[in-house]
Amino acid sequence: MPNTALDALDCAIVDVLQRQGDVPNVELARAVGLSPAATLRRVARLRADGVITGVHARVDPERVGAGLQAFVLVVLDEHDEGSAERFARAVGEMPQVLRADAVSGADDVLLHVAAAGTADLQDVLRALPRIGARRATTMLRLGPVKEQSPTPLGPAPASGVAQRSARSTGTPARSPGTRSPR
Repeated sequence: MPNTALDALDCAIVDVLQRQGDVPNVELARAVGLSPAATLRRVARLRADGVITGVHARVDPERVGAGLQAFVLVVLDEHDEGSAERFARAVGEMPQVLRADAVSGADDVLLHVAAAGTADLQDVLRALPRIGARRATTMLRLGPVKEQSPTPLGPAPASGVAQRSARSTGTPARSPGTRSPR
């Protein structure tokens, strides 16, 4: 998939939305220095181009009864396309699997699992051989070292855009291509 060229205003918009996805369009427009109509058009284009793929709420798994989290490294039994697709479909139907990524190295897939308890996690682990896993290595998640951060973006914004964005979101002024220390 080709990269979409983002100008400084696009970067500022995406930066604000990554930090505060539910910001009203009027506040977003004020933050980046555009009219609400122009901001809405840019957001629509960024969605159409696939730069913005969705806006999601972050849920605390512990508060909803899924506080036992684990990362599971899986080696698949077969490495043909059909086997990988069947495994992906089966994992996609498991509500406990928050995310599954193909990885390089000795393992094939990394799963992020949120379970109600050890029995729920064990159900997931027992299902893996039935859906094509030869081996699974489980690591319990003890806690965050660094929370998920926004995706680094392209060119630095025009001067003033980062300043306006920072004032409206309460984040320190910086260019969207840099990460803030946490």
